[in-house]
Amino acid sequence: MLSVIGNVAVGLLTSLIGLGLGALWERGRQTRKLYRKAAFFGTRPGDPCVLVAGTKHGQSETVHQRDLRAVVELSVLLGELGCPVSVESGELRGTNGDRTEFCVGGPVGGANPRTGGHLTACLPGVTITPFSDRPDSMAIVVGGERYYFDRGHQEYAVVAKFRPPESSRPVVLVCGQSSVANQAAVHFLRREYAEVARSVASLDQYCLLIKVSHIEVYAFHRSVLERDVSAEAFAAAE
Repeated sequence: MLSVIGNVAVGLLTSLIGLGLGALWERGRQTRKLYRKAAFFGTRPGDPCVLVAGTKHGQSETVHQRDLRAVVELSVLLGELGCPVSVESGELRGTNGDRTEFCVGGPVGGANPRTGGHLTACLPGVTITPFSDRPDSMAIVVGGERYYFDRGHQEYAVVAKFRPPESSRPVVLVCGQSSVANQAAVHFLRREYAEVARSVASLDQYCLLIKVSHIEVYAFHRSVLERDVSAEAFAAAE
C-alpha cells in the first residue's frame, strides 16, 4: 500500500515539475520573442519612445486620418513592448536623445519637415521628387531607380532605421508617397517584422522599400517588401 502511495506521489511530483518547467520554457520563449521584436524596431521593452506625426499635404494643422491610424498602430506595438510613448509634431527640433523616435510621413508640401531633415542628414542616397504635374511627381529615387507614385493604385514607402550621431537611440523613419503608403508600411512591418529581420544584413541600420498595390481594391493591406536599399540609401552621393 505504501509503495502504491509513494508511486502516486512521485508521479504527481514529476507532473508538477514538468508543468513548471514547461511554463518557464514558454515564458522564456515569449520573452525572447519580445526582445527580438523590440530589437528590430530599435527599442527595448520599457524604454521611452517618441512618435513624430506629419500633417496633411499643405494643411499644417490637420493630421490625415490614415497617418493617425499608422501612429495608433505604432502606439499599440510599443504598448505591447511596455514602452512609454510621447507624441510630437513634425516641427520637432533637436536630437531624439535617449528615446527611440518613430517619424511618420513624407516631407513633400511641408507635411513632415522632420522627415526631410532626416533624409538630408542621414539618408543621402534617397530623394523625393517635388509634387508637380510631371509623371515623376513625388517619385522615390534611390540607387538610380525611380519608384513612381501611381496614386490610389500602386505606391511606395521608405522605411529606414538609423542612429544619428548626436543620439543614443535610433530613429525609425516611415516615409510614404501618401498616407495610404505610410499606413501600409507600418501595418506590413508589424505583421512581417520577423521575416524581414531575417532578410536584412543588419538590424542596427537598414533602409527598406515597401510597395503597396491594388489600393483601389485592398486599400493598405496588399503590401510587400519590394527591395532592401540599405547600401544605396546610406551611401553619400558622388
